[in-house]
Amino acid sequence: MEIKTCGSRPSVRPSAEYFTGSVRLDPIHDAPDPARVRSASVTFEPGARTAWHTHPLGQTLIVTAGSGLAQSWGEPIREIKPGDVVWFAPGEKHWHGAAPTTAMTHIAVQEALDGKAVDWLEHVSDSQYQGK
Repeated sequence: MEIKTCGSRPSVRPSAEYFTGSVRLDPIHDAPDPARVRSASVTFEPGARTAWHTHPLGQTLIVTAGSGLAQSWGEPIREIKPGDVVWFAPGEKHWHGAAPTTAMTHIAVQEALDGKAVDWLEHVSDSQYQGK
C-alpha cells in the first residue's frame, strides 16, 4: 500500500506550450509500471484552456467545481459543470478549460501507452474558444 498524504505533492503551473491562461495542476497519482493510470486535479482560471490534444488510450474528466467548456474536433463546444463526467475516446482530438467568466476544476484520468499519456497539438485560438 502507498498513501500520498494531502499536500505532500506540490502544485505546478503547466507549460504555456500546452495551455492558454492561468492553470494549476495538482498531481493525484501516477501508478508505477506495469500499471498505466495517471490522474491530476486541474484548475483553470476564467478563459484558460488546454491546447488541442489526443490521448492514446482516451481520457476521463470529472468536473468538481465551476463551469467549463469542452470540444471535440468538428463538434460544437459543450458546457460542463460539477458532477459531469466527460469521456474522450482514444485518439479523439479535443480541448477543455474554463468558461470565459468562471473558473473550473476537473480531475483528469488517463492511461499511458509506452510511457506516453498525451499528444499535444496546436493551441486553441480565441475564435475557436469563442465558437466562431
